[in-house]
Formats: sequence, C-alpha cells, structure tokens
Amino acid sequence: MNQNYKNHARLVKGYHGILSLLILAGLIGSIFNLCKAWNNESFYSASLITLLFVCCIMLFWYTRSFPLRAQDRAIRSEENFRHFILTGKPLASELKIGQIIALRFASDEEYQKLVQRAITEKMDSKSIKLAIQNWKPDYYRV
Repeated sequence: MNQNYKNHARLVKGYHGILSLLILAGLIGSIFNLCKAWNNESFYSASLITLLFVCCIMLFWYTRSFPLRAQDRAIRSEENFRHFILTGKPLASELKIGQIIALRFASDEEYQKLVQRAITEKMDSKSIKLAIQNWKPDYYRV
C-alpha cells in the first residue's frame, strides 16, 4: 500500500485503542471506588488504587512522548543532512520541528521549493503534507 496524507498516521490498536480505554475505565472505576470508600476503613486502599491508575496514565503518556521526541531529533538531523546534500546548505533555522517532520514526506524533486514555501508562507505541518505532490513514505515512525 502506498503511503499518502490520508493513510500516513499509524495507530496501534492494542496501545492507542484497547490499552487507553482500559486505563481510562480503571481510573473511572477507581474514582467511584474512592468516593464510595470516603469515610470507611477501605479509603486507604481505594486511594492507592486511584493513585496507581494516575501513575498508569502518566506512564502511558510518557511511554509515547519520550520516544517521539527522540524520533523528532533524528528526523531533524536526517532532514538537515538531506537538505545539505541537495543544496550544500543546512536547513534554515526558521523552520519549526513540526514543519521539518512534515517535509520528510516530500520527494527530492519538490523538497527545496517546499522548504522555501514553508518558510515564506509559514505553513503548518498539515499544509505542508497536503502540498506534497510526490509522497516519500516513512514506514518506520509509529
């Protein structure tokens, strides 16, 4: 299957769907349990369970965000190198990381022109991706 704007986003059903719903359901259930146990001897254990689900949400969030930040840094380096190979110059410092990440999908033929458009028109990542004519797929980012 060829990658394009409509199908480039990758969602892992087990992680983004099932696990997120289970953690959310567990948090809601633990909050109900905590409210029910407000003035009795099970309040301590109910509060610990709620705390665990809060920790699960934080873990769920950071388990996703830390690797994405590392991938963003790698993409910035790759695109800076790609730009240097194509033009002999590093990428302009005016480009934001979101723009650089979107530019990685552009073919070499349209890359330089799209970089200039992104800078002059201050295009957001969605606009950059929509402007790409010849999509260069990235199957590695999750």
